[in-house]
Amino acid sequence: MVSKSYTCGISKEPLIGLTIGEKFDETVKRYHKNEALVVRHQNIRWTYAELSDQVNKCARALLSVNIKKGDRVGIWSSNRSEWTVIQFACAKVGAILVNINPSYRVNELNYALNQSGCVMIVIEDQFKYSNYHDMVMSLAPELSTDQIGNLKAEKLPNLKIVVSLSDNPPAGMLSWKLFLDRSEEIQPKELELRAETLCFDDPINIQYTSGTTGHPKGATLSHHNILNNSIFTAGRMNFSDKERVVIPVPLYHCFGMVLGNLSCMTHGATMIYPSPGYDPLAVLETVEAEKGTVLYGVPTMFIAELEHPDFDKFDLSSLRTGVMAGSPCPIEVMKKVQSVMHMTDVQVGYGMTETSPVVTQTKIGTPLDKQVATVGQIHPHVEIKIIDPETGLIVPLGERGELCMRGYSVMLGYWNDEEQTRQAIDRTGWMHSEDLATMDEEGYIKIVGRIKDMIIRGGENIYPKEIEEFLFTHPKIVQVQVIGVPDIKYGEVVMAWIQFKEGEQASEDELRTFCKGNIAHFKIPTYFKFTDSFPMTVTRKIRKVEMREISIKELDLSKASSVKTA
Repeated sequence: MVSKSYTCGISKEPLIGLTIGEKFDETVKRYHKNEALVVRHQNIRWTYAELSDQVNKCARALLSVNIKKGDRVGIWSSNRSEWTVIQFACAKVGAILVNINPSYRVNELNYALNQSGCVMIVIEDQFKYSNYHDMVMSLAPELSTDQIGNLKAEKLPNLKIVVSLSDNPPAGMLSWKLFLDRSEEIQPKELELRAETLCFDDPINIQYTSGTTGHPKGATLSHHNILNNSIFTAGRMNFSDKERVVIPVPLYHCFGMVLGNLSCMTHGATMIYPSPGYDPLAVLETVEAEKGTVLYGVPTMFIAELEHPDFDKFDLSSLRTGVMAGSPCPIEVMKKVQSVMHMTDVQVGYGMTETSPVVTQTKIGTPLDKQVATVGQIHPHVEIKIIDPETGLIVPLGERGELCMRGYSVMLGYWNDEEQTRQAIDRTGWMHSEDLATMDEEGYIKIVGRIKDMIIRGGENIYPKEIEEFLFTHPKIVQVQVIGVPDIKYGEVVMAWIQFKEGEQASEDELRTFCKGNIAHFKIPTYFKFTDSFPMTVTRKIRKVEMREISIKELDLSKASSVKTA
């Protein structure tokens, strides 16, 4: 009988049945003298006792402005101390934190606030090229005339209060300092009474996931989802209270707030933010100055650090582990991270916002070939199956299919969107990822592409990741991304966007010659684009949808693009 692509995560370590607030208080009691938070650009160093003081003050301030259990509170900011404080304070009062992407513009902000029903939002004044004050005022001009805390905005009917992290916000917004001062109106006992009404299955976080079409969907996560996931993710890295975790990934995403903040909090470790937004030089400086032991990032971040002209000037020998996730990692990059960045125990994780996020992860001691070529093995208390997308049947080991997950970490659903929830989570509780994967006999998972990314050239199924991995072995190439572009004859053909190492260049003919005899002829790119940059999201994930749009325009493929297919 052929073995099927199914596995479940067995563990002697049970799930914990606590709220985030309860676990936070446990950690503070045990590790109160440990350094909890370092924010270099704000010159902040807080112990867990000091962080607890800030969090409890903020939690009482939330009660003072009448935030109820289940109310949605938005945070629109880069990485800074106030983000972390509001994250834990919301958990303590049972408010649902709504993470708003720092790159959002007015229309996206309008959608997120109204779709989630935010009654309060905490905003930075500006970040990069975005003026958050101006954008909020454009949606709620009534701020300038309405009483603070009693906003009646026509376009944002649920929003009642806006708190600014600026010391001098526009009229109608409450400064962070004055907001915290309101904590004096609430006795600690009132916060204790609120805690008694909370349950670990309560929703605690809404994160908007971007799709290729339509509006973002608000993945709704519970205390139980993200608290347990943070514990098991850190556990695989052998976390202790001595870890110093450098977090350059954005806090608005699960990578930052769960793998970063919560994993540190559950173990009494130190959260370290190098800069408001990603800056490779700041990361290198921070690892050296703070003696970082753990570093997080997506592959493009590690590539930027490795390729920085000053890389060799920094002592990174304190590093031992970290997580590389968010998108597939080129094998050569992984090898460099392990060697020249001293991260011998670096791990690859796979997951989705909808799964809190991690469902598979490599382990310390994983063989090198598995460490660099797979996304590891299943997490505790989770099930995985790989299915034929057409039939829904589990495929044999080694065969490609859609990766599906079930267990404690699967989201509660998409906020106020039953139809999208039903499409993502089937009637038996399986979350469908739309990622193509294989499973081997030891349960190692390999991501081989996206169902929607797959290129179909004249009936041949082509998986971009396979071509990317091959082209990345070319000695002149530092980054490569492969997409499908329309073609009248074949339906789709392969296109590769190439970034060369500094000072290097190659012709299209040279690259085609490199491919011939090494990969099938139909996988050899028809088109090449040489570039210094790729369109990216704020989390530095490469946007292949945008690459395709740019390529169709530049190659004048609109006629081929308009050909209808069955």
